[in-house]
Amino acid sequence: MASRSATNAHSGKTRVGKYELGRTIGEGNFAKVKFALNTETEEHVAIKILDKEKVLKHKMIAQIKREISTMKLIRHPNVIRMHEVMASKTKIYIVMEYVMGGELFDKIASKGRLKEDEARKYFQQLICAVDYCHSRGVFHRDLKPENLLLDSNGVLKVSDFGLSALPQQVREDGLLHTTCGTPNYVAPEVIHNKGYDGAKADLWSCGVILFVLMAGYLPFEEDNLMALYKKIFKANFNCPPWFSTSAKKLIKRILDPNPATRITIAEIIENEWFKKGYKPPRFEEADVSLDDVNAIFDESVDSQNLVVERREDAQRQSPMIMNAFELISTSQGLNLSSLFDKQMGLVKRETRFTSKCSANEIISKIEEAAGPMGFDVKKNNFKLKLQGEKTGRKGHLSVATEIFEVAPSLYMVELRKSKGDTLEFHKFYKELSTGLKDIVWRAEPIEET
Repeated sequence: MASRSATNAHSGKTRVGKYELGRTIGEGNFAKVKFALNTETEEHVAIKILDKEKVLKHKMIAQIKREISTMKLIRHPNVIRMHEVMASKTKIYIVMEYVMGGELFDKIASKGRLKEDEARKYFQQLICAVDYCHSRGVFHRDLKPENLLLDSNGVLKVSDFGLSALPQQVREDGLLHTTCGTPNYVAPEVIHNKGYDGAKADLWSCGVILFVLMAGYLPFEEDNLMALYKKIFKANFNCPPWFSTSAKKLIKRILDPNPATRITIAEIIENEWFKKGYKPPRFEEADVSLDDVNAIFDESVDSQNLVVERREDAQRQSPMIMNAFELISTSQGLNLSSLFDKQMGLVKRETRFTSKCSANEIISKIEEAAGPMGFDVKKNNFKLKLQGEKTGRKGHLSVATEIFEVAPSLYMVELRKSKGDTLEFHKFYKELSTGLKDIVWRAEPIEET
């Protein structure tokens, strides 16, 4: 068997301390999230990587330290666990639990609405997690199905709790003042921008999520942003006929546009519809050290507290080989069929397809298709950055593309929105896929014997 060092040299993985970094699984303006392996325990984790320069530029150091310290202390079965924090001279690395069951969004997108009992089960776990975090002064501010993950046992895990909107601060009036989040899930008082209670705003988002789980569509949806806001301000929505009477009553009390009269979490927990089959999770508070957090934010930080990011210097001659676990982790619920069949209807912030063409042919085809669409293409080994020339709803659309080898002569191409609007990414991919149809490989159906 080849040694680990030989394997690393072949695969060209980057190392940060004891962690071997794999593919990028998420990307935003302030951070990237990478799949990683703890080489000491063989445990798979997710590592959020923040750029120190951007953090300093936006004067976010104190806020980030406060958020990270609080998140490290949170130990709840329905919230993604933070393991440790590290820093290099240029980056901050937040090591978190990796959840491989996919997003709750995927479940709705692929199977449609959930039955009331199943929706209630997830809602109970969500409320339990939100209540726990609020009791520790942590507010999410961007709750939506895409931030709700499922582990391999189908247990709900809230991701990015307290880290989703880092620049926000509570002012002297005790309220938050920055408008953020996804418009369809945002509470009316957040849009009004006159200050809002983070707990009540999170609860509104929970109500929208419950509606989506049971209906299969959003309660507030308009193409025009101002028309959408008008609906939200008035809580102008209708429950579908298959909602039970008690579920309708609860949702209407949560989606109350007046935060002063909106139902509280304590009242929800006592609600008869909510209580059905409810089993509060049992867990123990663990002793957690904040030494690593304090060490990396210490202004007189000693170099021994810093990690070094070690990567290969040479140009790769072939795409990175994706191992079996990484391949399975890209699919929903261990079902690999979605990897080998282009499902246009499920495209969201990322999508992927497979091809039997060579990696260089794939790169050429993407360049050929993206150019006429007004995208500048930058290449780095077997990664591409597609940058839109036009300014969209949320700035320029930027798409990160990477090619992986998943089997001899079989490649997986992953396209991920790194900046810009998700709906614009949908349209971009739809148009791009027309130009790529000659290289996309579909697995032949297996005939029964």
